[in-house]
Amino acid sequence: MFRFENPQYLYLLIVIPLLAILYYYSNYRRRIRLRKYGDPALLKELMIDVSAWRGQAKAWLLLLALASLIIAAARPQFGTKIDTSERNGIEAIIAMDVSNSMLANDVRPSRLDKSKMLVSNMVDEMKDDKVGLIVYAGQAFVQLPITNDYVSAKMFLDGIDPSMIATQGTDIATAIELGMKSFTQKKDVSRAIFLITDGEDNEGGAVEAAKEAATRGIHVYVLGVGSPDGAHIPIPGTTQYFIDEQGNPIVSRLSEEMCRQIAHAGQGAYIYVDNSSSAQKELSRYVDKLAKTKLETQIYSEFDEQYQGFIILALFFLLIDLCLLERKNHIMQNFHLFKK
Repeated sequence: MFRFENPQYLYLLIVIPLLAILYYYSNYRRRIRLRKYGDPALLKELMIDVSAWRGQAKAWLLLLALASLIIAAARPQFGTKIDTSERNGIEAIIAMDVSNSMLANDVRPSRLDKSKMLVSNMVDEMKDDKVGLIVYAGQAFVQLPITNDYVSAKMFLDGIDPSMIATQGTDIATAIELGMKSFTQKKDVSRAIFLITDGEDNEGGAVEAAKEAATRGIHVYVLGVGSPDGAHIPIPGTTQYFIDEQGNPIVSRLSEEMCRQIAHAGQGAYIYVDNSSSAQKELSRYVDKLAKTKLETQIYSEFDEQYQGFIILALFFLLIDLCLLERKNHIMQNFHLFKK
């Protein structure tokens, strides 16, 4: 396959025929002026050093050199180069609770912001792992398919907000089930779901979903964010709090027992997230303990650069132009290679 990396420079090639036309028009005007001086045959005898073809040859050499440089600037590329690389790592799905209860600030600056910082630091430590991102509340959906593009992962992570899911509540089971479907088809790869929640499971079925994940070889780690004492849930952009049907501020409490049950069923571990850095260290330790196995082969294509050949060709034309004199070489006329 052949292509140009910067094809816009090829528009400069239109200069070549314009310069050729200008050159021949200049020669035409020159011949007209010479005829005013006398008979062309007589003038030819008087100008014995003038070569009829050398000037044209030099002009064409310059035009060819210019054309070669323009093509080189367009960066011609030919063929593809396939690189295959084996990478070692795990596949991790981050399932993050984005229900309104995650806005509580018993963990500073808030449960959600603390969770985002944990995941961001986790991604920073990744090298050959794959990561995917799921957000859930009353519903769950894939925010970022599993990838090794950590820049995109952090970009999507920054955009997470409770307003992105209209159906509120906390359906942990749906998040785990979606996580199980979000891994690649690669065999013999260590897989784990890192479930971030405050443990308030409104729909039920989370423990059963974690058991199902474990039977498929997927570990479920639960990061419980918040405090058992609980905190009020602020309404974004106001100084007020969410209230219940009786008009009392809702208190959201971390259900550690629920978190431990899910982690145990998923053959993972429970990590308590508070205002200290202990959760980050514990999370890194569990990630490091996961078995490192070969991930799928990464195949990508590269185009081989061919501009060097056109630069060499341009230099060749310029070198010939430099060596070629416009006047006849009388020394070379004394050599008769094909006469006895």
